[in-house]
Amino acid sequence: MHNRPVSKIENPLDESPSNASSHDLPTEAAEQINEDNALLTATNLAVTYYQLGRYQEAVPILGTVLEKGRELLGADHPDTQRAMTNLAATYRQLGRYQEAEPLESTVLEKQGQLLGANHPDTLRAMANLAATYCQLGRYQEAEPLQGTVLEKQKQFLGADHPDTLKAMANLAVTYRQLGRYEEAEPLEGTVLGKQKQLVGADHPDTLWAMANLAATYYQLGRYQEAEQLEGTILEKRKQLLGADHRDTLRAMANLAATYRQLGRHQEVEPLQGTVLDKQKQLLGADHPDTLWAMANLAATYHQLGRYQEAVLLQGSVLEKWKQLLGADHPDTLWAMADLAATYCQLGRYEEAEPLQGTVLEKRKQLLGADHPDTLKAMANLAATYHQLGWYLEAEPLQGTVLEKWKQLLGADHPDTLRGMADLAATHHQLGRYQQAEPLQSTVLEKQKQLLGVDHPDTLRGIANLAATHRQLGRYQLAEPLVWDQEAEPLFWDN
Repeated sequence: MHNRPVSKIENPLDESPSNASSHDLPTEAAEQINEDNALLTATNLAVTYYQLGRYQEAVPILGTVLEKGRELLGADHPDTQRAMTNLAATYRQLGRYQEAEPLESTVLEKQGQLLGANHPDTLRAMANLAATYCQLGRYQEAEPLQGTVLEKQKQFLGADHPDTLKAMANLAVTYRQLGRYEEAEPLEGTVLGKQKQLVGADHPDTLWAMANLAATYYQLGRYQEAEQLEGTILEKRKQLLGADHRDTLRAMANLAATYRQLGRHQEVEPLQGTVLDKQKQLLGADHPDTLWAMANLAATYHQLGRYQEAVLLQGSVLEKWKQLLGADHPDTLWAMADLAATYCQLGRYEEAEPLQGTVLEKRKQLLGADHPDTLKAMANLAATYHQLGWYLEAEPLQGTVLEKWKQLLGADHPDTLRGMADLAATHHQLGRYQQAEPLQSTVLEKQKQLLGVDHPDTLRGIANLAATHRQLGRYQLAEPLVWDQEAEPLFWDN
């Protein structure tokens, strides 16, 4: 689970209460002051609850403040707009994105009309709406809003202003979600360098910048670089925020995910178990962060071969996401893909195949045909076709995946090499050994360079190439290699 776009609640109303006593004024005016004071007090209490992470307690107070503001001040009054922004921000923290989005759309429209397109409050409203679009998986809608915010902040505040850096960080996160990792990385590197200069290496904003850069390294397959940053973040957050703080738990979850990619599975499970237990206590069993923690622990069970334990967690997560976010939300599709992958490991390919087909079609619609998550879905469906013996259906999908990986990530990226190995395995099953052999040779040489000769993927590459040499009658080439297993594609992390 990696970091999300930054979005902050509005400050409490900063107008000081009137110094006039209600006893010195006509009854109607005195009542108005009392009403204003009550709204101010309620808003400040709700914001305090928000800052303490007690979002469920903040919601009814903010809802009341909003309704009273509409009655007393009107829908267009700045204080009413602030109340709407605060309620939307709290909904977002609770994962209630569908309720946040219409409030934020209204705020943005009203701010544009009342204050103009370039006013700081309008830009803040635009950034908040974009953040909610991201949570809803509507990255294509978020990206132009975030680009506008960044350009305006640079013009009005300068390149080094904290709000400009937040805008840059948010745009980079969206680039990452769209699979545009090479565009995200330089932005995140700039943000991290500026934050260190402006607020110091230990400031929370610097640690967020570090976490975002680590997340992009992770997506680029640069796990060693990601791990170094994530280890630093976790230690700093423990010192500054405490072991149970939400941001500390996110850091722990991110480090565990990177450990998993590095094959350090025994270190992963205790971290993830801690995160899940703490999230349940702090946020409740149905909160999005709790569900992500459950999904991550299930993924580790999957990696450790504890598939029956994984299936139970994954089935529960999928049902909860459907209820909270709907069947088409990206997080629901992740859960569906994870469950399908575990079905495959249990040999339940007939149950996996329709789930994977659904994931692929929905990701094409939501993210586009070239998005990395769409390509992983395509690769997984092809791998299931392979296991079902549907080699002719698998082959064109794998060819597409390989070409797209080359374009997006380059010829040497681990995902490109996996795509090449998958296509070679299907060529092998179809008896097309002459086509399989050069692909397998390329994969093996690159894996030796990138992963080392003892890595499981390298050993699998040796076995696959040996099997093809044997089929081609090249026994002298096959003999020094291990060839005691049949080539077949691997299922991808979703």
